[in-house]
Amino acid sequence: MTAPHTRLAPTARGVLYVHSSPHALCPHVEWAASRALGEPVSFDWSEQPVLAGAQRAEYFWEGPAGTGAALTSALLGWDHLRFEVTEDPGPGRDGGRWLHTPALGIHFAQTDTAGNVVLPEDRVRTAIQAAGVDSTVLHRELARALGQAWDDELEVFRHAGDFTSVVWLHRVG
Repeated sequence: MTAPHTRLAPTARGVLYVHSSPHALCPHVEWAASRALGEPVSFDWSEQPVLAGAQRAEYFWEGPAGTGAALTSALLGWDHLRFEVTEDPGPGRDGGRWLHTPALGIHFAQTDTAGNVVLPEDRVRTAIQAAGVDSTVLHRELARALGQAWDDELEVFRHAGDFTSVVWLHRVG
């Protein structure tokens, strides 16, 4: 009798973006991420200039396929936490993107190798059917499927740190 073949889980990687977290919640976010990743993590937190008292961080992770979903599940349920998790696609599997805001909850989208959101055929057909001949409804349904409301809310948080080193000069006189 031969020994059973042990198969290693495919390795995946991605990024956890914590766009805003109350300062007191930051250690809990790290603990939850550590639990999901199966190893201790420490984030490099910085001020979130868009929201007073909030912190932001990003963490590049590696783990078995499905780790993006595990990270997302570990972070769900905390008020005032805005985050985004990506998992890159790999051989034989799609990538994913999870967006969370306190007001909207969670949105998941499948992604391709370039990071573009991929809408499954059934989702597109549902949007077309819901719209009938009304292009405004079709636009709304496709925007919902793409996660546009989540992107709109998170966009200011994503780029808030880009301008912290800019010095604005004003002409006087």
